[in-house]
Amino acid sequence: MVIGDFKLSIRPAEPKRKATLEVTINTLSGVEQEAEIAVTDAELQPLFARAYEKYRQKIELKGFRKGKAPMELIRKLYGEAIEQDSLDTVATEFYRKAMAEKNIRPIGQPAMTDMDFKRGEAFRFKIKYEVRPAIELRQYKGIAVEKPVHKITDAEINAEIEHLRRVNSTTEEVQKVTDSEHVATGDVQELDATGAPLIGKKTPNARFLLSDQTLAKEIRECLAGAEVNGVYRTSFESRHGDHSHPVHISISVTKIEKVNLPAFDDPFVKKITQDKVGTTTEFLSNIRLDLERYWEEQSDRKLSDGIAAALVRAHNFEVPETLVNTFLDAFIEDIKSRSRDKKLPRDFDEQKFRTESHDYAIWQAKWMLLKERVAESEGIDVTEDDIEALAATESARIGVAKDRLLEYYKNSSAAAERILTGKVMAFLKQNALITERVVEDQPEK
Repeated sequence: MVIGDFKLSIRPAEPKRKATLEVTINTLSGVEQEAEIAVTDAELQPLFARAYEKYRQKIELKGFRKGKAPMELIRKLYGEAIEQDSLDTVATEFYRKAMAEKNIRPIGQPAMTDMDFKRGEAFRFKIKYEVRPAIELRQYKGIAVEKPVHKITDAEINAEIEHLRRVNSTTEEVQKVTDSEHVATGDVQELDATGAPLIGKKTPNARFLLSDQTLAKEIRECLAGAEVNGVYRTSFESRHGDHSHPVHISISVTKIEKVNLPAFDDPFVKKITQDKVGTTTEFLSNIRLDLERYWEEQSDRKLSDGIAAALVRAHNFEVPETLVNTFLDAFIEDIKSRSRDKKLPRDFDEQKFRTESHDYAIWQAKWMLLKERVAESEGIDVTEDDIEALAATESARIGVAKDRLLEYYKNSSAAAERILTGKVMAFLKQNALITERVVEDQPEK
């Protein structure tokens, strides 16, 4: 621009830079930090102005309608109290701003540890909070782990058939036991070594299934030929943990029932499957498939547990108490959810439970943090396709419309956690050194 003989050069005004808080972050431990924050009086005034306006709506002063008193008068009369009362809200707002500026993601509830405020001057305060630990990943590929495998035997299939026959058996009253397929009911009186009855040691209407191999052999032999109204005595060793002691009893038989087991044939199969299966051959094949599926699930669970345990063992780091308490709370809620009234049992000692479960909660928190760290390192995340696949699978399993489940899962952190856990575990298994070990019995739970 030219004005007279002068040339004036005009540059556009530079945009105002956003003020940065005065923040000092002190590291207290691997999972705990403290933020020292200083806020100038100029930064405080807009927030105080909001507080004044809020209180103005509630204050009644003589000569003015409610909410219409002059702001200067309110400042003069109530300013110090209003500002003091709003300091917690102010601190919370600037704390959140400080965390955003420092790119810190605290967990749990922060705690104010110090506060210094004088009207017209800077407001200084300290807030302590927890953070996730910085985890340096050690070996998570090539984890050596055993996978139990089991081949289904004919004896196991026969045991399943026997169980089904017993579940569908009938009984009829008889006068005498003639074989092991009988139930004897009687009053059991505990005796001392001389055969005298022990006071308060009588159990009425005890039932004894004589084919039950877990029943003491001495009792089965004692009642092998029992008759109604007969009295029979026997002794056996009662074992409790690492010690045992002799028990002497008399059984006054009041009732005997003959157990009638149904034949395992096509009509029986049709009955128990409601005509879904028509032959014993097909039924036996289905039982084998069910047992194989069960064992594969147990084996895979054992493999997953082994990988998770090895990963946790390989990493030693602090865990935020906030996360530990989150898991303990979840354990408590699980107990409540399994009760009929959704409450803890009356005799449940919650504090004792929390103390005894603390180490397990730490383990769960470590496993969760390690899962997240592996996912971050390997770029594993939860996609919309993952959520849709889960909704489709669960829809078919529980009979709820897929669209309804999909909408729920999209907003469910639990569903996202479930998917992420599955993807991380699948990755760990794919990269693990797995050795199969043949087992005869069920894997330990």
